[in-house]
Amino acid sequence: MSSNTDFILAIEDLTVSFDGFKAVDGLTLYINKGELRVIIGPNGAGKTTVLDLISGKTRATEGSIRFNNIELTKMKEHQIVRAGIGRKFQTPSIYGNLTVFENLELSYPYDRNVFGSLRFKRSQAVVEKIFEVAEEIFLEELLEKQAEFLSHGQKQWLEIGMLLVQDPELIMLDEPVAGMTAKERDATALLLKKIAKRRSVVIIEHDMGFVGKIADKVTVLHLGKIIKEGTMEAVQNDPTVKKVYLGH
Repeated sequence: MSSNTDFILAIEDLTVSFDGFKAVDGLTLYINKGELRVIIGPNGAGKTTVLDLISGKTRATEGSIRFNNIELTKMKEHQIVRAGIGRKFQTPSIYGNLTVFENLELSYPYDRNVFGSLRFKRSQAVVEKIFEVAEEIFLEELLEKQAEFLSHGQKQWLEIGMLLVQDPELIMLDEPVAGMTAKERDATALLLKKIAKRRSVVIIEHDMGFVGKIADKVTVLHLGKIIKEGTMEAVQNDPTVKKVYLGH
């Protein structure tokens, strides 16, 4: 294994096998600080599994995942969150019966021990943070609205906001614009570019038009291996990538 790196995320020789099937196969991937990386690939390429491995939901069979030079493969999910990695899944997991404000407040990382939540007081700093994030995710006018009455796109934004309140250094999103209107997708592209100015972002996405709008760099996965990495243009013009996508 190589020594310390300047990468925020250094994945080396990462493999995970499920009953002999290698879902991720010898993967090596480096993400820079402040980079917006999009991972694409046909179904079954191993994209979500990579996020599962980084976030500790799935254990690696072999290989290394380092975040700010801290080895993650032996850490528990909550320890990985505390280290500074936030993840959003495909389906929004928000609290429908609470307001937008309350959802954001619940995510605020005050003292996380058993008594921390009981002692939690709504301080000025918390309120300011919530207003700042609400404005970023286009929901500042809807803070008192119950979350279940938001549109699908707004629910996705709220969940991104719930991550932003925690201030992670790395945010991982699984198909953030699935089911959004064209207008919501455009707004989300702006939001993600803005987020990536202050932290690193890794996104799994199928919508190529959207990927072209946001990605600094695109990684193409196929059968658990990287087949191409580069700009969206380079990736789209690659014969191997074309073959993989046209074959599906």
